[in-house]
Amino acid sequence: MTRLLDKDLDLDLDLLNIQLESKNSSEIVDWAAQVFQDGLVLTTSFGIQSAVMLHLVTQIIADIPVIWIDTGYLPTQTYTFAQQLTQRLNLNLKVYQSPLSPARMEALYGKLWENKDLDSLNLYDQIRKVEPMQRALNELRVTAWLVGLRRSQTKHRQGLSTIIEQGNFYKIHPILNWDSREIYQYLSKHDLPYHPYFDLGYVTVGDWHSSRPLMADDNDERDTRFQGIKQECGLHLNPSEFQSLDSSNL
Repeated sequence: MTRLLDKDLDLDLDLLNIQLESKNSSEIVDWAAQVFQDGLVLTTSFGIQSAVMLHLVTQIIADIPVIWIDTGYLPTQTYTFAQQLTQRLNLNLKVYQSPLSPARMEALYGKLWENKDLDSLNLYDQIRKVEPMQRALNELRVTAWLVGLRRSQTKHRQGLSTIIEQGNFYKIHPILNWDSREIYQYLSKHDLPYHPYFDLGYVTVGDWHSSRPLMADDNDERDTRFQGIKQECGLHLNPSEFQSLDSSNL
C-alpha cells in the first residue's frame, strides 16, 4: 500500500521554504524531526561525501532509519566504507535490494549498462534502484526523507527547494546550499572520511561499471556517471521526470 502524504500537517511549502532558507542545516534537521517524527528517514549512497549527512543527521536523531539501496554492483570499497561508517556512527541501517539478482537480471535483459542508450540505463535504474527505494519508503511507512543533494551538483538540482513533494512523500535537503569547501570543512572538523575513491580522482561514485574519475575536459562532475548519457538515476525524480529527463535537458 502506498504511503500517502499526511494532509493533517497542512504544510504550506512556499512559506516553509522561505522560513527554512534562514535556518542552518542542523536547524532544518531538527525541524524535520519535530514535524515528521517517526515518519522521517535518511537515505544514503555511501558515496564520496556521504559521511557529512550521516554524521549531521545522527547527531540530532541518533536512531533514524538510514535507507541504503544496494544495487549489487557497487565497488568493493563502497561496501567496506559502508561497514566502517555504520559501525562508527552506530547507524540504524536498512538495506534494500532488487528482487532480481544481478545474474538473473543479466540473463533476462543483458548487461544494460553496456547499451549506450537512455532506455537501457533507465530500465537498469528502475530495476536496481527505483523499485527498491519505493518499496523501502512504503514498508518503513515514510512520510518524509532527508537527502544530501546540493544545488551545485546538477542542473536539475539547481532548481530544488529545501522541502519539496516527490510523489507521495516530502523530501528535505538540509545541505542544499553547501559548496565543496563547506563539505571539506565539515569532514575535517569532525574527522570524517571521504569515500576511498576520492583519492583516485572520483568526485562522485555509484556502481563500478557506471563511474569513473573526473577528467580535465569534463564540463560537470556528473559527466563521470552513466557514460555522460544521463545525470540522475531516478531516485530523486518524480515519475514523469524519470521518464523524460536525460543529460541534454537536466
